[in-house]
Amino acid sequence: MPRTRKRRRRPEVQRIPRSEALLPEYDRTAVPEGMVTRRQLRDMNLSPGDNCGPDGARGPVAILRCKWCSYRPQWSCIHPTRAGLFRVDLAKPKRTPTLAQEWALDRAMAARQTCPGPCRRRYFHCLPLKKLGTCLECFDGTPADPSSYVTAAAHRLAA
Repeated sequence: MPRTRKRRRRPEVQRIPRSEALLPEYDRTAVPEGMVTRRQLRDMNLSPGDNCGPDGARGPVAILRCKWCSYRPQWSCIHPTRAGLFRVDLAKPKRTPTLAQEWALDRAMAARQTCPGPCRRRYFHCLPLKKLGTCLECFDGTPADPSSYVTAAAHRLAA
């Protein structure tokens, strides 16, 4: 007797009418001047800063609708490909790390990049320490490119 296969239910899509959406939404071709995405802020060396939505919480001021939602203007965009829009005039410059923070980051990266084996080399990439435990040269003898590591005495800040 063959077993019947259960059909999976498709997850219900919760459609929100555009008029009830909390944030204003813009299509990709209709973004107002002075609003950019987080990635564009990062390229300008800015952080979102004091951007506040209509409810007073920090975060995006508007939503950049995905390409698919531009064909359905009556519904609010709920797809993961949407993006938040921030005002450039409220953005602040990025914070620069202190010297102590840079040292802490360098120690953390050194732990991931230094071979615990007999060679004690610090590579310019993270080593597979969980799988192999050492660098490839110490593990199976595969020669490493001399331009991909630094000797233990020449460690310097990575940041």
